[in-house]
Amino acid sequence: MDRRAFIGSIAGGLLVVPLVARAQQPAIPVVGFLNTRAAGDDPHLLAAFRQGLKEVGYIEGQNVAIEYRFAESQDDRLPALAADLVRRPSP
Repeated sequence: MDRRAFIGSIAGGLLVVPLVARAQQPAIPVVGFLNTRAAGDDPHLLAAFRQGLKEVGYIEGQNVAIEYRFAESQDDRLPALAADLVRRPSP
């Protein structure tokens, strides 16, 4: 085996290992957050929501994902936003 083929086989092996390791990790839970207001209207409520999750061991981006949907004060949008959360693909 020449040097280039050897280096190529090592590089190819290194690319496969992280993909396999990532595939074996368990899926993290996803929480749907649905609000009637706009995203920036109540930052203290979002902070309290995240803090409550943290107090029971869930940290966004580490061991839980949060999908946010905001109706922008248009309550008639809530059913469609809820349906969107339900239809989202599983992790």
